[in-house]
Formats: sequence, C-alpha cells, structure tokens
Amino acid sequence: MLRWIVFVIIYFILGFYTLQALKTATRFPWVYYVFIAMSLIVLGNFIFQFTWGETAGRVLSRPKSYAFGFLVAILTFKIITIIFLFSEDIFRFITAGYQKFFGTAREFSLPERRRFLSLIAMGIAAIPFGALLYGMVRGKYNFKVLKYKMEYEDLPPAFDGYQITQISDIHSGSFDNRGKIEYAVDLINKQKSDVIFFTGDMVNNKAEEMKPWAELFSSLSAVDGIYSILGNHDYGDYVIWETEEEKIKNLDELKQMQKEMGFDLLLNESRYLVKEEDKLALIGVENWGRGGFRKSGDLKKAASQIGKDDFKILLSHDPSHWEDVVLKDKYHYHLTLSGHTHGMQFGIEIPGWVKWSPVKWRYKYWAGIYEELGEFINVNRGFGFLGYPGRVGIWPEITVITLKKKDLT
Repeated sequence: MLRWIVFVIIYFILGFYTLQALKTATRFPWVYYVFIAMSLIVLGNFIFQFTWGETAGRVLSRPKSYAFGFLVAILTFKIITIIFLFSEDIFRFITAGYQKFFGTAREFSLPERRRFLSLIAMGIAAIPFGALLYGMVRGKYNFKVLKYKMEYEDLPPAFDGYQITQISDIHSGSFDNRGKIEYAVDLINKQKSDVIFFTGDMVNNKAEEMKPWAELFSSLSAVDGIYSILGNHDYGDYVIWETEEEKIKNLDELKQMQKEMGFDLLLNESRYLVKEEDKLALIGVENWGRGGFRKSGDLKKAASQIGKDDFKILLSHDPSHWEDVVLKDKYHYHLTLSGHTHGMQFGIEIPGWVKWSPVKWRYKYWAGIYEELGEFINVNRGFGFLGYPGRVGIWPEITVITLKKKDLT
C-alpha cells in the first residue's frame, strides 16, 4: 500500500510540474483540462488493472500491458518536459542569488525565455510520446525479414546454400490482431527455407494462450521440418498455481500442443539433419539463463549423442547461456540461435550506423550476429511482444540465414 501512495504522490508532482509548462506555453484552458483528464484516466486505469482488476494467474494480460504502456508513454512525456524546465529553474535560482549578493538590476530570466523553453521541452517530449503510442498501434506488427549469409570452412558440402529461418519469442498471450499474425506466418512460409527453428517463449504464462493460434502456426512448413525449444516463460514460473500438479499439467499441454502443431520439441536432445551423404548436428537445450532465470538446460546431456567433429547448430533461448556455458564447452558450436532479449522492444537501429537499446546494459549479446572464439550466435529480436504492448525502433524479426561453404582458393 505504501508503494502505491509514494507512486501516486510522485505521479502528481510530475503532473503538476508539467502542467506549469503547458500554462506557460499556451493560453487555451482546454489544453490543461485535457492533460489533467488524460493523466487521471491513465493513472486510474493502471491502478485498477494492477489491483482490483487483476485476473488471477494472468499477470501479463492484455489490459494490464496496455495500462502499463500508456503509463510509460505519459511518464516519458512528463519527465522529458521536466528535465528542460528544471534546468531553467536552476538557472533562475543561480541568477536570483547573483542579483541578491551583487545588487545588479540586470534581468536574467524573461517570461519569453520561459515560454520558449516550455515549447521546446514539450516539442521534444512529444517525439518519444508519439513513438510509444505508434509502437502500441503499429510498431508491434511491423515484421522485418533480416537475411544473413554465414560462411564456414568446415560446412559439409551438401549443405552449401542451406537456408534456415529462425523465429523466437512468439508470446501468443499478447496477440490482439489475427490478420497481422496471419500475414507474419505467411511471410515466414514465403522464405521457403529448408528448415525452421523456433527458439522459445511460445506463451506468456499458460498453454491455453496458444490454443487460438495453434492451427495458424501449424501451417508453417519447411522441407526438413520445424524444430523448437522452450523459453523461460513456457514453464509457467510467473503465475501462482493452486498445485504443483496443475503447473506440470500446463507444461505437458504445451509440449503436446507443439507436437500436434508439427514442431519437433528438443528437450536437452539432439537430431541430425541429413542431406545426401552429409549431416548437421542439431542440439536443443531447455532454458538456461543467468541470474534468477530457470536453469533447466543441460548442454552435455543434449550433445551426448553427437560427435565432437560434427558441424553443430545449437538452439538455446537465452544468449547468456552462450556466453557463460557454450563458449567454455569443449565442443565447438558453429552457430547458436537465441532470442529472449526482445531488443527490449525499444531502441534505435540504422544499419551500418547505429544499433542501440537500453537492453545492452543487461545483455552483452542482445540482437543480431556476434562472433567469439570462432563461434557465432544470432540473437533474434523476437516475433511477439511482452509487458509494453508495442515496439519502437526494434521491430519484430524473422531471421533467414544461408549457410555457405567458404571458398579457400
């Protein structure tokens, strides 16, 4: 209760400060009233969704996600506006002290200056505010196909030109537009890859979230099949179950659903992909994440049936597993495919120029291709979304990787 009281007090302080900027920048009272009404509605909805309106067992329900998204948008607008005005207040405080002690009559702060800064502050604050709203309406379904060509000296000859499609982090419990998901599934099939890999987090919490979408994702097809692994959200660890048996049953239902969808779920297991006289070793581990994340992944068990000299592709949901375990393993894993980070669903990416997201402060390997010790990892930015119901700058991704035999001549 105390946390809510402190939060509401801070929220109103930020709102009051921002309201002063509005009053300085414009003389139309209706603007103030719209801002006050919007602030109260956003706050009221957020409190309701996360207290009395909470549905048991659905901690990441769509209403709660949107309540959180609108709160983030309006807080961003307020905070950026306040940063500008606070700097002006510091300036006025210093100049007032200068006038007091040195007796100068010079006017350091004019009303016109304050109004100009208010306009600039709100203009700049409106950019991320608008971007966050756009991300909730359209950005979350702005699917991008990212294509990579990866060369290896020891790639088996028959797999020269072999094409892989990777998707990750479906988070079906967050979907709210069937037409957009149908478009994305069709886009995956249009890549006509040899094989499709799904690297975990099919749901937010419960297997039932995937039921409305299972038939649609069953239409995915590839010559050599569809292989999948589990992500941290697939185990049901983030909801309260009445009994442990109920939680186990939920996971079993998700596993069975993937089987019925045509996904070959790898649970610390391996398979061989065979082409002519050559083969690739495919290894899939259960979730293993640094810190407080579940550590069910057992790399040694998963790779126990493959040879040391095999060309290896590893499916592992969390890229911290690659950094902490895979790179230190005695086996050489040519390519690891991960997801998990979502690129935080927010950032700036201009190919060849800028690649930034706050998630880089948490994960060293957070989006795209990385190389360490001659091994590669691709961290997929995710197919769906979670928490904030949108994406800004970090768009939903379908990865297409073509394996090539490196020409040594």
